[in-house]
Amino acid sequence: MIAFLIKRLFHAFLVMFIISVISFAIQDNLGDPIQQMVGQSVPESERAELREELGLNDPFMVQYLRFAKNAAQFDFGYSYFYGEPTIEVVLRHLPATLELVFATTLLIMLFSVPIGVYSAIKPRSPLSRLFMGVSIVGISIPVFLTAIVLIQIFAIGVQFTPFPVDTGWGSWLNGALSTDGGMPAYGRGDVVHVFGTWSTNFASLEGLSYLVLPAISLASIMLPLFIRLIRAEMLEVLQSEYVKFAKAKGISMRRIYFLHALKNTMLPVITVGGVQIGTLVAYTILTETVFQWPGVGLMFLDAIERSDIPLIVTYLMIVGLIFVITNTLVDLIYGLVNPTVKLTGKPA
Repeated sequence: MIAFLIKRLFHAFLVMFIISVISFAIQDNLGDPIQQMVGQSVPESERAELREELGLNDPFMVQYLRFAKNAAQFDFGYSYFYGEPTIEVVLRHLPATLELVFATTLLIMLFSVPIGVYSAIKPRSPLSRLFMGVSIVGISIPVFLTAIVLIQIFAIGVQFTPFPVDTGWGSWLNGALSTDGGMPAYGRGDVVHVFGTWSTNFASLEGLSYLVLPAISLASIMLPLFIRLIRAEMLEVLQSEYVKFAKAKGISMRRIYFLHALKNTMLPVITVGGVQIGTLVAYTILTETVFQWPGVGLMFLDAIERSDIPLIVTYLMIVGLIFVITNTLVDLIYGLVNPTVKLTGKPA
């Protein structure tokens, strides 16, 4: 375990080094920082003096080493727009994104496992075929379109009257197909402050109501993938020799499905799931934009529009760090789910 952790820390350092080089290198293509810091009326002589003072005329390697030294202390400079350290701006917006990702993960786990297992156990049933058909549609529809549809149906409301209203059944069907809306679909509402910059939507029913539509929208892009993955892996495991042997021994089918088969199904699911859950932090950009959810995704888009270069670089570094931590935790979970997997890569 110690050797594995040392190896993973080395890989994490290497990945963060590459991300830092890329993040630092693209700064020149994002705009002129001097132009963002001073007004148009400032003479060129003062601009040149400020550029020299900030070290922008230094060679690339000198500038990068200075940046890396500060970044190691989580000092990424000051935001041009907010006028405060960029790490403080990111940490102020990060709780909203993490809560949205957490709520989305709960929805994915809650629905993907039972639906995937059922579709594998009864692959030819009408309900399984319906799940598979809906999953294909879910994968095909972009997340922003799902978000817009959800807002129209559950926030704004729709009045759909395809049937004649002069009959009882027609009025009932029209009422069933229509919605009055009313669900919140803008911002986070009144959040409860826990400590520091951390505030939560989970502490009140009103806060949870603001999470519903964004979480469903974000889950729509991942849920079909997990359902199909669990179904495919479960079908493969159910055809294995040890499952056939367990059936021959007379072990109950419930025990075979949920103890033997599902346990071996979850290892590849964790592999893909860990990476995909990490990418949800990046996927939140579109969801947060549509719902104006005040997380790091919306903050990142605003920073691009304002050419807030230090804030853009800080976002890239923090998101990269989240990916590295997520992948390391996934590797550690391997050993808990299946002890036969050796984290060091040595044979058992």
